[in-house]
Amino acid sequence: MSVSLEGQVAIVTGAGRGLGRTHALALAERGARVVVNELQEEEARAVAEEIEATGGEALACGANVADQQQVEAMVAKTMERWGRVDALVNNAGILRDKSFGKMSMEDFRLVIDVHLMGSVYCTKAVWDIMREQNYGRVIFTTSSTGLYGNFGQANYGAAKMAVVGLMNTLHIEGEKHDIRVNCFAPAAGTAMTDGLIPQEMFDLLTPESASPGIVFLACKDAPNRTILAAGGGGFAVYKGFETDGICLLPDDLSPEGIVAAWDTITSEDGMENFTRGYEQASKFSKKSAAKLGLES
Repeated sequence: MSVSLEGQVAIVTGAGRGLGRTHALALAERGARVVVNELQEEEARAVAEEIEATGGEALACGANVADQQQVEAMVAKTMERWGRVDALVNNAGILRDKSFGKMSMEDFRLVIDVHLMGSVYCTKAVWDIMREQNYGRVIFTTSSTGLYGNFGQANYGAAKMAVVGLMNTLHIEGEKHDIRVNCFAPAAGTAMTDGLIPQEMFDLLTPESASPGIVFLACKDAPNRTILAAGGGGFAVYKGFETDGICLLPDDLSPEGIVAAWDTITSEDGMENFTRGYEQASKFSKKSAAKLGLES
């Protein structure tokens, strides 16, 4: 099956370099009209010119994603030019790495503002547009640092896991309007990772080798509530599972009861991949009812 984005409009934040640039080029190659966002407009313009040089359509937009008014102005320009927004790729990001004990709260807040609130502002600005046109694809950029942890990146990891929580709710709210919301977890050699990973890994993990995943998540056949990991031409899906667990009612409900049952609580037998928060509550209520003999 051929993947085409002909006639669609995609906004890519932080698209002046690195992954954002290759995302924008990959989307344009499949026919999308691309809004190239970057903090420095001249960098955005350079990528837009690359797209136009190959026959594509692009709009350069210098805007700080952490500034809601600038984001809204960017979306207004997009609507004035093309009248719709089909895909939003929340890619813009920064690093302020330092161990948590040495990290200033200013640096913590700055990373949260760009990665989390920047994604929130951009998504909020296109949400009603996508609802009204009954179509949209929203992509948040998460990271292995959020999913697994990484020394010196408490701020970055917190922000990157926060967008997973955002996806988990927005995919529910957007579903009836065919707004599919997913996360992308790329491993790539870019200016942000230069010096953080060995050179041989850096050379293999090219931004171009990850960007096909963005095209897939932006297309009509995209999944919903999926965390797609990518790097070096490889692709995988991250899933969060909850163990089946145990009910300690009525006689063992105590910290000691948890200690005694720990092997059972942590057993991976019967683990479930929930897609709604209430499914966890339902599981525990059924276990409680069974232990207390209250089954209907």
